[in-house]
Amino acid sequence: MPYYGFYFDPTYILVVIGAVICMAASAKVKVTFRKYNKVRSMAGLTGKQAAERILHTAGIYDVEVVHIPGNLNDHYDPQNKVLGLSDSTFHSASVAALGVAAHECGHAIQHQESYVPLSIRSALVPLVNFGSSAAWPLIIIGFFITSGAGQFLINLGIFCFFGAVLFQLITLPVEFNASRRAVRILGETGILREEEIKGTKKVLGAAALTYVAGAASSILQFLRMVLLYGRKNKD
Repeated sequence: MPYYGFYFDPTYILVVIGAVICMAASAKVKVTFRKYNKVRSMAGLTGKQAAERILHTAGIYDVEVVHIPGNLNDHYDPQNKVLGLSDSTFHSASVAALGVAAHECGHAIQHQESYVPLSIRSALVPLVNFGSSAAWPLIIIGFFITSGAGQFLINLGIFCFFGAVLFQLITLPVEFNASRRAVRILGETGILREEEIKGTKKVLGAAALTYVAGAASSILQFLRMVLLYGRKNKD
């Protein structure tokens, strides 16, 4: 049976589909954020000020809100209890920026409440980091070994990558829950008015698509691995 060169394998179409999905989702969130980043909130609070108010309202005083360089790379670090807001969020008083800041605060509140999906995701991070980097090397080496050891390495590579897929799937409820918390908190604290929250929902909804796209891309890559493994068995 002829062997298809690795770099010309027809299953690459799955990788291409995943990449297109991710690029489309990324473009959507950038366009939506840019639109509502031009809408200044009536309260006039910056992302930093809104984040601190939300955290203090939730009884959280040990989380530091800091500025980080970049755009739309905002995140909450549960290990160091640091909430990082990017250039587009930290000093901005826009509806979009406040939505992003509130979303990250949602993660801090999840951490305080020991939200189970977040705890599971945090526990998986070391395994996922190792598995993601080791998966493809193991599979590639396995393809060049004709004995049972080759099949074992491929199995091990697929298992390692499955951890990354699982991580993406667990990420979905964590992110969706944080967004729901953000919308509710912004309304309850009066940081945003009802008409402003509509814009925030669109921003967070677009951001949620990037996580869905990431999960879809991981599943497609995992499917590709399974298909390649099937070909190895037939060969």
